[in-house]
Amino acid sequence: MKDKQDVFRLGVATSKSPSGPFKADPTPIAGSYSIDPAVFADTDGKAYLYFGGLWGGQLQRWKTGKYDPTAPDKKPDGNEPAVGARVAQLSPDMKHFAGPVKEITILDSLGKPLKASDNKHRFFEGGWLHKYQGKYYFSYSTGDTHLLVYAVGDSPTGPFTYKGVIMKPVQGWTTHHSIVDFKGKWYIFYHDTELSNKTWLRNVKVTELKRNADGSIATITP
Repeated sequence: MKDKQDVFRLGVATSKSPSGPFKADPTPIAGSYSIDPAVFADTDGKAYLYFGGLWGGQLQRWKTGKYDPTAPDKKPDGNEPAVGARVAQLSPDMKHFAGPVKEITILDSLGKPLKASDNKHRFFEGGWLHKYQGKYYFSYSTGDTHLLVYAVGDSPTGPFTYKGVIMKPVQGWTTHHSIVDFKGKWYIFYHDTELSNKTWLRNVKVTELKRNADGSIATITP
């Protein structure tokens, strides 16, 4: 949510039950900003928080590590490096950052960082991290091109190399999702506006996520 200075922060609410009720901590996570938090718990017991969104999500205002309210809402573009999502390791109680916030680098097939103008591949918002056969899959929305894409790396903090499209555009402006393993099968949860036909009224859907023999994800036509 936004604080009284109109800056997005990330909060934590806890419960003894997964269905609630939840009680929110009185203050946001120190050092947090922007939108779209997602938590990944690795097999070694460490947990990480991924977050960030461009334009309305204010991420472009944090390029220097400090908030710049004068940064334009639809910049940067052109040949400068794309603004990356953020990641930070979480403390054991999952309420604080255990280390510094880092920017995630996404590389093209030649090992070069994606450019800001590359709006079919660069990060925009809605990041998610899952692990498959020892590799880390960072998936995200490209925003104005309405694609859900993914990149793969050897570490939960990156760098990640762009690999392809998970899902073609859905009905409605945005593409947010989560990917989970349930009883040996992988599923993707996402949303569209089929029930309402209104961009701001979204319904949740789920479908099986299928992979090729090399671990790449088969593109879904919603």
